[in-house]
This record gives sequence, structure tokens and C-alpha cells, in this order.
Amino acid sequence: MSSEPVRVERRAAQRFDFQLPLSIRWSNGERSGCGFTQDLSARGVFFYTDSPLALGDAVEIVLVMPSEITLTENTRVRCQGKVVRVADPAVGSKSGVAVQIESYEYLPEATSAQSGSELQRASALHEQPAESEPRTRLHPALS
Repeated sequence: MSSEPVRVERRAAQRFDFQLPLSIRWSNGERSGCGFTQDLSARGVFFYTDSPLALGDAVEIVLVMPSEITLTENTRVRCQGKVVRVADPAVGSKSGVAVQIESYEYLPEATSAQSGSELQRASALHEQPAESEPRTRLHPALS
């Protein structure tokens, strides 16, 4: 017999282990920062950042969801959520932060002037396809 305790999975959505750059902006617009994910799902994201986030903070996160999750192409996504856990620094001086995603929207490839500087900063972290490359549409179930 095994002496290991039986663990019950409480997560309602599949979690994907991806290390992706992201930008963070507090919903009140006062502060912003950046970080990188450890893992993400449709309902939440765990990431590391130097930004001082606190339990309950409302945040906006922008990242590029990989094709393995979208089942089409890499897609920029803006997520609205709340910080549900802040872990002690584990990677250098970076804190681990868990955010529960409350809503999200797909963003166009080109960043408009109305999108704000944080989105431009996040998009600069990711390769964008050349203008001449054809763009496929998202699967209707994902949009």
C-alpha cells in the first residue's frame, strides 16, 4: 500500500505549464508592471513579478495565449481578475502571484493608440507576424 495521501484536484479547468511574458496594470490605472507565467488556465494564472501586488488587488493582465491553448494561432488576450494569493519570493526577488480571471477579451494584432502604453509594452515582448502573412480567424467557440 502507498503511504502517500490521496489528493483531490480542486481546479475546475485544465492548467497549462507555460512560461510567457505578461504585462500587469492595476485596474485603478495607478501602477503597472511585468512578469512571466508559471502556468495558466481558463480561470486563472500564476506568475512571478517584481511588482508589489496584494491580496484582493484588481488587475488587468495582457499576454499572448499560445496556439496549444487557443487551438488556432497565438492570440493576444487581456484578462481582468483579482489577486487571490501572493507567495513569498521564490525566483530571485520575484513574488509568486495567483490571479483568478473574471473576464477576458481577445485583442487585435495591431495595437491602437487608444489601447494604452502597457499594451504596447506587452506586445513588444512578443513576435508579431509580418503584415504579408495571412491571419486565420479564431475558432467560433473560442471567440
